[in-house]
Amino acid sequence: MQSTASDVSVLLPILIFMVMGIVSLGFLAFWIWMLVDCIKHESDEGNNKLIWVLVIIFTQFLGALIYFFVQRRERLRNASP
Repeated sequence: MQSTASDVSVLLPILIFMVMGIVSLGFLAFWIWMLVDCIKHESDEGNNKLIWVLVIIFTQFLGALIYFFVQRRERLRNASP
């Protein structure tokens, strides 16, 4: 059986939808991971934890990305012996 242009035009939107769903789940998992990491490991000094939690919640993926590259790496670097 030969594939025709109509077969591709039917399958392509389904494939795009599936890929977008997988990527969205990855973003959600990363966001939850950064939120939990912040809640569990961030210090309570001077409302630092509260501010980072609010940044992560209100800016969604961008806030989680900023937390990952700025605060989390700095905290891990300072914790190393």
